[in-house]
Amino acid sequence: MPIPTKRLAAVVAVLALIAFAVPTKSWMLFWSVCSLALVLFLLDVAIGASPKHSIEVERRLPAGVTVGETVSVEWVVRNTTGRPLRVTIADQLWPSFRPSRRRVRLSLGGHTRSTVSAQLSPTRRGRFPVEELTVRVESPLGFAARQHTRVIPDALRVFPAFRSKEQAELRMRRAQLINVGLRSARGRGGGTEFEQLREYTPDDDVRRVDWAATARATKPIVRTYRAERNQTIIVLLDNGRLMAGTVGGVPRVEYAMDAVMALTAVATHVGDRVGIIAFDRQVRATVPPGVGRSQLSRITEAMYRLEPEFAESDYAGVFAYAAARFRRRVMFVLLTDLVEATIEESIAPALPVLGRQHLIVVAAIFDPEVRAWAAGSQLSTPSSSMGTHVASSTSSLSANPGASSSSSSSSPFGLDEVAGAFRQAAAIGALEQRRRTVSRLRSTAAAVLDCDPASLAPELVDAYLEFKATGSL
Repeated sequence: MPIPTKRLAAVVAVLALIAFAVPTKSWMLFWSVCSLALVLFLLDVAIGASPKHSIEVERRLPAGVTVGETVSVEWVVRNTTGRPLRVTIADQLWPSFRPSRRRVRLSLGGHTRSTVSAQLSPTRRGRFPVEELTVRVESPLGFAARQHTRVIPDALRVFPAFRSKEQAELRMRRAQLINVGLRSARGRGGGTEFEQLREYTPDDDVRRVDWAATARATKPIVRTYRAERNQTIIVLLDNGRLMAGTVGGVPRVEYAMDAVMALTAVATHVGDRVGIIAFDRQVRATVPPGVGRSQLSRITEAMYRLEPEFAESDYAGVFAYAAARFRRRVMFVLLTDLVEATIEESIAPALPVLGRQHLIVVAAIFDPEVRAWAAGSQLSTPSSSMGTHVASSTSSLSANPGASSSSSSSSPFGLDEVAGAFRQAAAIGALEQRRRTVSRLRSTAAAVLDCDPASLAPELVDAYLEFKATGSL
């Protein structure tokens, strides 16, 4: 497709000014200028190179990138003709990539090629197709350019950021020590896996006596057990409406994914199996329990394309689905939000499906800003005096409605203080509801973690290590 350039526009403008400066027959000169410009444009187009056949472009994207990481995209541009060309390429890069540039201009000699690059720093996770790329070639006179848009199928996969990676690595050492301690205590262990029969000693629990073996050996024989080392952790990742809410401008599901990666890294490091079920109204992604370093990659691969569904999640359905798939005792970690109505109506009634046999951990994050409001950090006056003043102002206004404007102008408290008082009251009420929700969940024998955003991942890993050290798994 031929396109006029700025040079042609400048030439036409100069010639038009000269034509109109001539006192007689300026309109004839103007049309002559336009005709000359059209001839120059068509001539330049005719002798110019075709961007479709004369230029080859190869795009090189990385296979994947983590949110916040900086990577490079490269374009390899080759001139297949024997004459020099001025080329401009513009790539279809998503705004969330934050590219350092998406348009590149370069000069290529005959039968030469050049490699140019740009920096990408993605801010959103997901799979982003990158296909269309436009090539523009300037004609020799510079009055015209020809461009062609071609399709080069490609895609960039952006994975969730593993913000707690350093803290997870610090806890791997503790996890390894716990695992060593369990192995060293296996003879007297309080685990559930049978190991061997041996003769009774005074320190043994009488409940461990194997009476059939005792009768055969004519002396007391006890069973010994070892702690299970290949335990299973299943993460139930809520991908519904509750997890779409933001804390500090970041959706709750992003913090939850970081916690999933931290737990997976630590648990698989000591040989435990970790799997995930992501759900909302239906199960969106499932990764069977597995061990090894590759399990973290599989779980990350399953999560990176999830987008919260703005609908209520089917907790009863996913609990039944999980209970049917896992018969032996496992640790279920439910990552959701603690909204009182949802807990009372959906989660708490459905939890006994899993709680009869399995260990249940419910983990969520609170909004630190709400706690700051409840503490009155943004209020300039005590809430008690604020409440007294609001009450007295209300009564005086009701007694004399016409004095509203004068009362508000003479009030020692501004609207900001009044709004702050109501905000503090609302925050206190929200925190009280959250406390009731935690108590309700704990009454179902579930362990509950209510953390600030930065502490969710480390506290969840610490809880797992505590359960493992005490043999609760």
